[in-house]
Amino acid sequence: MPRRRMREEHENHERWLVSYADFITLLFAFFVVMYSISSVNEGKYRILSETLVGVFSEPDRSLKPIQIGDITQRFPDKPVDIIQVPDAFDMTLDDSKTEQPQDDTLAQLESQFSETFSDLISKDLLTITGNELWVEIELKSNLLFLSGDSIPSNAAFDIIKQVADILKNYQNPLHIEGFTDNRPINTNQFPTNWELSAARAAAVVRLLASYGVDPRRMAAVGYGQFQPITTNDTPEGRRQNRRVILVISKNLDVRNSVNTAGGRNNPARP
Repeated sequence: MPRRRMREEHENHERWLVSYADFITLLFAFFVVMYSISSVNEGKYRILSETLVGVFSEPDRSLKPIQIGDITQRFPDKPVDIIQVPDAFDMTLDDSKTEQPQDDTLAQLESQFSETFSDLISKDLLTITGNELWVEIELKSNLLFLSGDSIPSNAAFDIIKQVADILKNYQNPLHIEGFTDNRPINTNQFPTNWELSAARAAAVVRLLASYGVDPRRMAAVGYGQFQPITTNDTPEGRRQNRRVILVISKNLDVRNSVNTAGGRNNPARP
């Protein structure tokens, strides 16, 4: 009896798809888990969003740049038209168009800040001091920034917005000062504490301007580690020295004198 020929099984060339599908499923699940446990820094997101909006919605900035330094005349034989700088870029303050602050303005500001931030004041995270020439709002850096960073934290936006809601109703000059402790920092972005303190002060200025405070009345300066209010030998002392101070002056003459005064502990300040 002849043997029955065994039928050859058809080789499945698509078996690799099963393993590939399993791999893709596992990879997808991995990224879902990683995304679910990650936290989005609202500060970085908002700054990126504002930057993109500013680039695409305000093309006039690139068409009408601000001239830095002297203009080199390449063709002296031809007349050169005088460039008129738009009022939007005129950073000088016209006293004839600006109302001078009243004598009781500083007292009103101090009262409003004390009422608005009573909770932070009770926790020693915000301090308000003042006299007849200026009011100082001192905020601890951990309220506004993460350690070693100048990007505002998520909580900083609410705090600065509350500050701006008060300040934008007044015309007083505003001077923002940044301070650090004496622990060294050496990164690509911040080689020293000078850069870190200045960047933090500038970040507060930018936030205040975005919330409606007149940028022509603001200035930012960084003092680094060189204006401590207490010792840097203890963790609590370093925490006290890491701060941002908003100096609200009575008028421009006072603001100009504050520019070189330094911190609250400076003898030049009464």
